[in-house]
Amino acid sequence: MIDRKALIIEAAAKSFSLYGYKATTMDQVAKLANVGKGTIYTFFKTKEELFDEIINTLIVDMREAVEGVMDGGATFQEKANRVLMKVLEFRETHQLTIKLIQEERDMGTQTVVEAMQRVEQSVIQYMIGIIRKAIENDEIKACDPEITAFIMLKLYFSLIIEWQRNHPPLKKEEIYKLFELYLLKGLAK
Repeated sequence: MIDRKALIIEAAAKSFSLYGYKATTMDQVAKLANVGKGTIYTFFKTKEELFDEIINTLIVDMREAVEGVMDGGATFQEKANRVLMKVLEFRETHQLTIKLIQEERDMGTQTVVEAMQRVEQSVIQYMIGIIRKAIENDEIKACDPEITAFIMLKLYFSLIIEWQRNHPPLKKEEIYKLFELYLLKGLAK
């Protein structure tokens, strides 16, 4: 038996990856899924609802990718570095994420902006768990886990994305050292 809902989700993800959220229509999704447009509406009332389903899947996929690089015996610094590098790698290689980042930047489509905020918030929530465990294990000083996770994520994005706009890209080792210097050790002597 054909799982029409799965076909629709797969077709929609492909369409959003190719054309972005704004340019994707339910007609395109129906054509890619080889179903009637009405069939889509039996599962999803709106394009936004379908997109939401795809974003939920994207968040799960990203979490699985991150959990795949975790090592229970690693230090806090190693765990944080691995998580953030995996998130950045996912952003750079996952076609849907690439297209959504581009649409968010170029068009500011509100639905996409909100979806990308959800994705970022899921990464921050994951990092909060790592930070809390590091505090409990006395690996790091007590701090506000949410603010710390936010700063860590933004520092990584800045070093990789923003820096590259006017400078040669930094190597992973350089990013790791800068992260350690500014966030974990600080500049004080």
